[in-house]
Amino acid sequence: MTKNLILAIDNGTQSLKALIFDLEGRLQAKEIVPFTPYFSDHPGWAEQDPDVFWKALCKGCQNLWQHKEVEKSRIAGVALTTQRATMVNVDQKGNPLRPAIVWLDQRKTFGLPSVGGLWGTLFTIAGLRKTVAYLQEEAEANWIRTYQPDVWENTHKYLLLSGYLTHRLVGEYVDSIGCQVGYIPFDYKRQCESRDWDWKWKVLPVEPDHLPLLKPPGHILGEITATASKETGIPKGLPLIAAAADKACEVIGSGSLEPNIGCLSYGTTATINVTHKKYIEPIPLLPAFPSAVPKHYAIEVQVYRGYWMVNWFKQQFGHPEMMEAARQDLEPEALFDKLIDDIPPGSMGLILQPYWTPGLKSPGPEAKGAVIGFGDVHTRGHLYRSILEGLAYALREGKERIERRTHVPITSLRVSGGGSQSRNAMQLTADIFGLPTAKPHLYETSGLGAAIDAAVGLGLHKDFKSAISAMTHIGDVFEPDLNNHKLYDALYTDVYKKMYKRLKPLYERIRQITGYPK
Repeated sequence: MTKNLILAIDNGTQSLKALIFDLEGRLQAKEIVPFTPYFSDHPGWAEQDPDVFWKALCKGCQNLWQHKEVEKSRIAGVALTTQRATMVNVDQKGNPLRPAIVWLDQRKTFGLPSVGGLWGTLFTIAGLRKTVAYLQEEAEANWIRTYQPDVWENTHKYLLLSGYLTHRLVGEYVDSIGCQVGYIPFDYKRQCESRDWDWKWKVLPVEPDHLPLLKPPGHILGEITATASKETGIPKGLPLIAAAADKACEVIGSGSLEPNIGCLSYGTTATINVTHKKYIEPIPLLPAFPSAVPKHYAIEVQVYRGYWMVNWFKQQFGHPEMMEAARQDLEPEALFDKLIDDIPPGSMGLILQPYWTPGLKSPGPEAKGAVIGFGDVHTRGHLYRSILEGLAYALREGKERIERRTHVPITSLRVSGGGSQSRNAMQLTADIFGLPTAKPHLYETSGLGAAIDAAVGLGLHKDFKSAISAMTHIGDVFEPDLNNHKLYDALYTDVYKKMYKRLKPLYERIRQITGYPK
């Protein structure tokens, strides 16, 4: 029997998907296991029992085998992609010592000693001391070492979620270079563990022995163990091929392999990415992440909690559509799209700045979200459309920043994530950017990207260029409306781009008065 199918496991923020792809990128079978993204014992915390992720993986795979069209004997290998920057501490036996700290977690560790010596002098000269201090405060390892020293003392391995699940599958502490996105001592330019003199070792309690062995995307991480096979139903001995983090997999799963193709992800975090052979930091000291293609980089600008704002709107203002969708047994997104069918481009002057969660630079840590231009004509529909437009404005800013850094114009867009399912979101994106904006042929671009890594690693396609050509296809293409683009361009240039600079002093004063955000 020819082995020409690939099992891709995609562990996202709100669900795990077990997917079977063929070598033309067709989705043969799919199982979704939803789970609660996190629990929060304190404001701003986001944690989850790592076993929740493993049980979802087991259930998703076991459910796949119930599909009549799935023949286990045809599966050539397995690939895994996961949410980024979710951290797991395990003991000598591989058992979690505490709940995983999920990437949405907002806790910070204040009062840490600043970097001294030569590195401290260099950061002072470069004006980067605040940036380094911010990274120290954000690092989960620093919080655990400070407030749960017993946990840190007993930590045998400090793993990303990808490394934890890989260990459960193959019994080895190994992970993909393409998954290394987080506050860890990793050299993003060289795509390997940081050198022993690197400043990252000085600001984190992590030791080299805490980290797993790293292998490039497309390389074999190990074989499915008998124990993992029993729990998941995946055939024992199948190779697990290194893939990459979900955003990196989305990029190649959308068919974007060149720096002139911008890949937008309208997911929980909204991002714009390009793939590049050169290491270029989109913002100084904020790295270009590993691509799902070896020795390539994903140059990324993100809007933290981007499309999360859409879910926020639905929870706060979308009860009529949610109830009606349940009554008609429809997907709520169809009704929310209908909500803005008659709302004109520009939302009649309602402009949203999507800084619901502060960042490090542009916006800075003092930033807040803002909506300006309210009038008595505005409805829920105008607010909903202004959210979609605000996210597109922010990502257009990211596009321009990437272009300035790479000196390569972005000439077309591919869109993945939940927002790609909205025809209005796709059209307004094309209009705001003034570029043709395409949907990939299927929604599961992250899983497809992982399958591409596996196909190349197993020799089923000769290289990434041919694999992407064979396995990715363009779906609907939205051409920009030139009249709408002219209107959006004026709002973006004359209003949106000036909002942050003019509101920043007020944000800072609000922060001084209220203490929020810290």
